[in-house]
Amino acid sequence: MKCLILASGFGTRLYPLTMNRAKALLPYRGKPMINHIVDKMPRDIEILVNVNMKFERDFEEWGRKQDRDITICVENVRSDDEKLGAVGSLNYWIKKKNITEDLLLFGADNYFEFDLASFLAAYDGRHVLVAVYDVGDPSKATQYGVVKIDGDRIIELEEKPAAPKTSLVATACWILPPRIFPIISAFCEKAVRDNLGFFITHLVGIDTVKVYPFEEQWIDIGNLEIYHATK
Repeated sequence: MKCLILASGFGTRLYPLTMNRAKALLPYRGKPMINHIVDKMPRDIEILVNVNMKFERDFEEWGRKQDRDITICVENVRSDDEKLGAVGSLNYWIKKKNITEDLLLFGADNYFEFDLASFLAAYDGRHVLVAVYDVGDPSKATQYGVVKIDGDRIIELEEKPAAPKTSLVATACWILPPRIFPIISAFCEKAVRDNLGFFITHLVGIDTVKVYPFEEQWIDIGNLEIYHATK
């Protein structure tokens, strides 16, 4: 198994903090934001971090300070207008690195406290597994991918709905089997590649997507207000 951490965004919603500093490298609860993921990762899982060219040197410097090998994967983009999008980045690096094994996927701005070993143990080896979190009130879910579930699977995902049907949201914490990679590639050829939720919406129509519900703290550090209020 490999792990891909998505960190190639330009963090425009956190300006001015991210004008000259990568969002994933901002200090958060005592260490760089991305380390809240990296430090949980089992040593036998190879970590790849996809970044943009603007912050390439910063990530290279950060990587040299870690106590394990980390592969910095640099996208050929220098501005928000050029970005591949989250699903586009996922597809690009699956192909570029010839990934053929199971893949852990995290958005670098996802702070979570659930046990990673339990998450891995819940994976059945065949179906995409998405960690889902109950924000407690549908009115608080308007900025997320809101899911409806049936037992242990997602049956619907609605991205940032004005009137959410549930308070259960999908996080950017996934496990992907390699059999899904061709579906990702086909999706990227004809659909919006920016938001991970759009791919899950597509996938639930043609395949089973399993859920990993958790109650431990989770924070999507999406804007300045959340960053300052929770750090």
